[in-house]
Amino acid sequence: MTSTTESTRELLLSRIRDVADYPKPGVVFKDITPLLADPAAFAALTDALAELCVRHGATKIVGLEARGFILAAPVAVRAGLGFVPVRKAGKLPGATLSQSYELEYGSAEIEIHAEDLEAEDRIMVIDDVLATGGTAEASLELIRRAGAQVAGVSVLMELGFLAGRARLEPALRGAPLEALITV
Repeated sequence: MTSTTESTRELLLSRIRDVADYPKPGVVFKDITPLLADPAAFAALTDALAELCVRHGATKIVGLEARGFILAAPVAVRAGLGFVPVRKAGKLPGATLSQSYELEYGSAEIEIHAEDLEAEDRIMVIDDVLATGGTAEASLELIRRAGAQVAGVSVLMELGFLAGRARLEPALRGAPLEALITV
């Protein structure tokens, strides 16, 4: 549990819109664009995530494509840390490390510029949602393969019913997983 206040959680949750049957029938999509459009809510989210980065001793932040970029970049600025993107395969120029992972409907691959991470770096991974945990798990593998340490994973929202936390637990190797909201 984070030190995020109940009023902050309520503010964040009040700005997340449920969109029925998106992207396919039966799915309720959690749309964070109203939260991003509200400067007070976006600032509260940025502050809460920056506090977690500082508390866990992060030296750099990794943001996961694509909505993780939106959250991680201002958090990095607020916390005074560097930002390193983890992108879908083929989107970063130059030499990269890549990691494939399984999804419920197939597989995917993500990449990072390894030279942006150093052995003494402690990396906080930031994303908008923890669902099944596949992308976060692959990002932890990339961070370690690049030679850096994992400070933790922080997300705006955890979809508890998808069991991503259980999948991610072994890959965390004791690093914290913090969700500001769990639904």
